[in-house]
Amino acid sequence: MKVAIYSQMYQEDTCEYVSRLLNELHKHEAEVAIEEEFYSFFTENTIAQEYATFNQHSGLDASFDILVSFGGDGTILRATTFVKDSGVPMVGVNTGRLGFLSTFNKEEVQNVVQQFVEGNYSIVERSLVEVSAESSIPELTELNFALNEITISRKDTTSMITVETYLNKEYLTSYWADGLIISTPTGSTGYSLSCGGPVIEPTAKSLVLTPIAPHNLNARPLVISDDTEIRLRVSGREENHLISLDSRIASVENGKEILVRKAGFTVKMIEFASESFLKTLRNKLLWGEDRRN
Repeated sequence: MKVAIYSQMYQEDTCEYVSRLLNELHKHEAEVAIEEEFYSFFTENTIAQEYATFNQHSGLDASFDILVSFGGDGTILRATTFVKDSGVPMVGVNTGRLGFLSTFNKEEVQNVVQQFVEGNYSIVERSLVEVSAESSIPELTELNFALNEITISRKDTTSMITVETYLNKEYLTSYWADGLIISTPTGSTGYSLSCGGPVIEPTAKSLVLTPIAPHNLNARPLVISDDTEIRLRVSGREENHLISLDSRIASVENGKEILVRKAGFTVKMIEFASESFLKTLRNKLLWGEDRRN
């Protein structure tokens, strides 16, 4: 068994749970690699043997059986930029707060290994979205994909922007708003949900367009097929607007045409038998907690 470990939570208690995982992996004689920046922090705070390391450019490939992410959902999103299209399955150990993606309880981290070895899991493929523009955007040249959402938003102003929107070359509308979210089913429980978007089952073949604080009061979130090409053009009082891919942000000149569509690859998420998307909804959104139920 070959295991990669990733975290961007540089805290001592994170090291404690990583150590528990490593102890369990040693029992199964697993081959382990740790992301190099976290490895530096880990060795400074823990007496540990030497491990192989990886970064965004090398050391992580399709030979790995699993990547374990320690943190919250933001850490999983960041881990996606390491996994890319390699097909390495990911699982999140939640050391953060809400955790729709990082669902495994940190106090039971040893069970990640035990259940994986016993085969008590399934693989769920999550779709991504990618962005391109009529002229290149340097910040998005290599990592032009997102697992949760691509967001267009205003920059350096409190004024709204206008997002002219076309679906498969047919004009939809011009959103007059603070911005527009194009969300995957995975991202439907993130920023889109906070802006009034629907919750979508992760394997649904859909994307969601969710306006951010729209001034066109009849503008509502729109669910579309995930094979739709979305073309956007932004205008506003400032010369530039922002485009974000999960947590990565770039400044884009107004008037530049932006194309958003489903990425050509998926990422694999491990769903253990003890966890499920519906169970996560009940636990995180407190569904069923109404005493009338």
